Amino acid sequence: MNKLLVSLLLTLGVTGVAHAAGNIVGDAAAGQAKTAVCGACHNPDGNSLAPNFPKLAGQGERYLGKQLHDIKSGKRTVLEMTGMLTAFNEQDLADIAAYFASQKGSVGAADPKLVERGKALFNGGDLAKGLPACTGCHSPNGAGLAVAGFPHLGGQHSTYVTKQLTDFREGNRTNDGDAMTMRSISAKLSNKDIEALASYIQGLH
Repeated sequence: MNKLLVSLLLTLGVTGVAHAAGNIVGDAAAGQAKTAVCGACHNPDGNSLAPNFPKLAGQGERYLGKQLHDIKSGKRTVLEMTGMLTAFNEQDLADIAAYFASQKGSVGAADPKLVERGKALFNGGDLAKGLPACTGCHSPNGAGLAVAGFPHLGGQHSTYVTKQLTDFREGNRTNDGDAMTMRSISAKLSNKDIEALASYIQGLH
């Protein structure tokens, strides 16, 4: 059943992202010059030093492009990003996504006390809760599935991951598409589950 669910989610994800991404090809070199304002929060190379701002370096280009479009359109609300993307056109957003995707992401460290539970959830899910493994969409090493637009998670700040999972669970973030993939999964996670997963992801590489 879990394999069937993951297969279905992958199909829905690929279709949705392909539609959202369009046919615009990003230019990483051009994108670097357009990311000056991004560096204040995300660092010039996309490896944010602040735990509440996501690392963008090494993130999948399709995923980044979708998030930039969703934030600009208001489909995804990020208060710190209000008005930041207004002046950028479609090509600009594609170039920015291409630049950050081309950078090498950094890796943090997991809390040793949370590794066992986090690893178990990430790799095996929780059958009793009907929770699928994260690896189905994000791969065992957290690299994600770039072609489908499933994000790279490995090394991401635990503070940021905790907020996103909580926001999905509480309905404060809803731009995961009509299939409500992340909202459905996060609804099954307790606060302790989220803490363990976020910590494990921070040290995953």
